[in-house]
Amino acid sequence: MHISEGVLSAPVLLAGAVLSLIGLTLGLKKIKNEDIPKVAVLSSAFFVASLIHIPIGPTSAHLVLNGLVGMLLGWAAFPAIFVGLVLQALLFQFGGLTTLGVNTFAMAMPAVLSYYVFRRLLHKGRNTAFIGGALGGASSVLIGTVFVSLALIETEKSFMGVAITLFTMHLPIALVEGIITGFVVLYIKKVKPEALR
Repeated sequence: MHISEGVLSAPVLLAGAVLSLIGLTLGLKKIKNEDIPKVAVLSSAFFVASLIHIPIGPTSAHLVLNGLVGMLLGWAAFPAIFVGLVLQALLFQFGGLTTLGVNTFAMAMPAVLSYYVFRRLLHKGRNTAFIGGALGGASSVLIGTVFVSLALIETEKSFMGVAITLFTMHLPIALVEGIITGFVVLYIKKVKPEALR
């Protein structure tokens, strides 16, 4: 779901950078010293998830895990996802440095929304926690895809077809990611429930 270098217009890049800077500032203010290991682990999970590709027809897509990151970190998802994106850009040329702002906002803002909408479900019984995790995981992928699509369309109206294809490709990814996130939430609830508080 990364947007590469040279695709977006300067105003879209600038808007993404400003919005991400605001999110990063809020996220860094929310991180306490004792939260740093949790942020690092989730940033690593986000980074590694991009290496798991799922074949879809002639192409493939990858897991994102931004919903899981968001439900566990809230606003701290911004710095966690930003670090993962920087490493992906430098090591694998996924996305790019000039698109870091747009890519960070597109993946981190849905994560923060999942925190506010679905996190309280994670404290309920197992079935409700699974549903909350699944909805948070799936919706974060879809909302992130909508943000990326809007950035493309705002740059050039002819990107409409690409945006539709992008969204369609991520429907099965959202389903798989929702199921994975639901099971991860159940596992965390069993072995380290304090991480969900």
